[in-house]
Amino acid sequence: MENLGAILQVVQTQPLATAAVLGGFSLLFSLFLSLKGGSGNKRSGLPSVPAVPGLPLIGNLLQLKEKKPYKTFMQLAEKYGPIYSIRTGSFTVIVVNSIQIGKEAMVTRFSSMSNRKLSSALKILTLDKCMVAISDYNDFHKTIKKHILTNVLGPNAQKRHRSHRDTMVENISTQLSEHVKTSPTSAVNFREIFASELFGLSLKQGLGSDIESVFVEEFDDNLSREEIYRILVLDIMEGALEVDWRDFFPYLQWVPNKSLERKVQNLYFRREAVMLALIKEQKRRIASGKEINCYIDYLLAEAKDLTKEQLYMLLWETIIETSDTTLVTTEWAMYELSKDKKRQDRLYEEIKNVCGNEKLTEDHISKLPYLGAVFHETLRKNSPAPIVPLRSVQDDIELGGYHIPAGSEVAINIYGCNMDKSHWEDPHKWMPERFLDEKYDPMDLYKTLAFGAGKRVCAGSLQASLIACTTIGRLVQEFEWKLKPGAEAEDVDTVGLTTHRLHPLQVKLKPRSS
Repeated sequence: MENLGAILQVVQTQPLATAAVLGGFSLLFSLFLSLKGGSGNKRSGLPSVPAVPGLPLIGNLLQLKEKKPYKTFMQLAEKYGPIYSIRTGSFTVIVVNSIQIGKEAMVTRFSSMSNRKLSSALKILTLDKCMVAISDYNDFHKTIKKHILTNVLGPNAQKRHRSHRDTMVENISTQLSEHVKTSPTSAVNFREIFASELFGLSLKQGLGSDIESVFVEEFDDNLSREEIYRILVLDIMEGALEVDWRDFFPYLQWVPNKSLERKVQNLYFRREAVMLALIKEQKRRIASGKEINCYIDYLLAEAKDLTKEQLYMLLWETIIETSDTTLVTTEWAMYELSKDKKRQDRLYEEIKNVCGNEKLTEDHISKLPYLGAVFHETLRKNSPAPIVPLRSVQDDIELGGYHIPAGSEVAINIYGCNMDKSHWEDPHKWMPERFLDEKYDPMDLYKTLAFGAGKRVCAGSLQASLIACTTIGRLVQEFEWKLKPGAEAEDVDTVGLTTHRLHPLQVKLKPRSS
């Protein structure tokens, strides 16, 4: 984004030098659009979506200079309606901020807009869509989704991996209890503990065991667990935010952008080196005759047509997605409960009535409707992935009653959909009670668009709900949660590709009386 900002600054600070060029581009570009799109509307008989006014050449890029476009999109929806178009350089993007239209795009119109549009950074970091979550909907996607559901994320796989999740929740409880014993008056950093345990869970599911260190030949160094986490998770999440201004102006691809290219390629190289080192160790373990129910053992045995790069990418995907998005949801839920004693007490009473003196487990979740409501309301208000990756429209379609020409791109703003005042009462308030309404099926994981919809619905939705609900419920069952003094007015803004809290959750805990 800094590169884009520099270009926009030049355009703004040197108007005399650039006016003629921009004017010429704008005139030619307007002529091109009129020739390309005008007849389509006449043939369809449908109106075009409302267009947000922008500047010549750059369109609405100045309005998107902040790294939280989902909030900008929602603000624009208040003026232009739930569906509108913006210009991002050379491209038209249709922005959807309505659950009804979002579902229409994801389900009814899926076949005409199933392909992903990625930034240059994401193309590199995803090995050109070599991930279940990012790949186009084709035979490769169907194959790799089958693999991940079979061994990691599907219902049967979840049953096989349950012991890992049970151990994770027990470890978190034990660490929090130790903190209360040793430092009863000090706040605890919840994110630090939970993130470490989630990473351990992802490693067990992917590689068969938690990893304390690994020797990486390319670095000629033995990396610690913290360094592995940084390279595989944190660095990539930050790198995915990198924006190449050339993405908006394809005719300028010949202009070098070496600093960004070097940065992203370095992230790719470091991740590849660590993943290949981890895989090398596991191949030695398998060769010794020790097999484990984990993803790498399954892929090596059942997916022999995968290339070396595809193998490590599919394995890495399970690590980063388990480590990140569930962390975001659970931390936000514990924040909301920590500052809302009334609702925290309500959840505790429900747990006490159902579980009695037993520790809460996954078996209890279906009997705890308010716990489910807390989970879904947190997803609604703080969806981990606020915008669905852009989808390209292959054919002229109708969406929301409007004509959408082929060649457009569609951005489904999950945040905007879940903050739509016409659909949600007081959407900015965290009110789990809204999901106790009888119109919602207690077992339905897709009450909001947080997990998507249709054929591209999130493969990890079941695992995310099991981890988050069990963790939230167990921690409320065992401790009273209160924000660190002074944190009530804390900046709760978000940062990163997913909606991480700007600051880790700091809480004071008090053990419940048995």
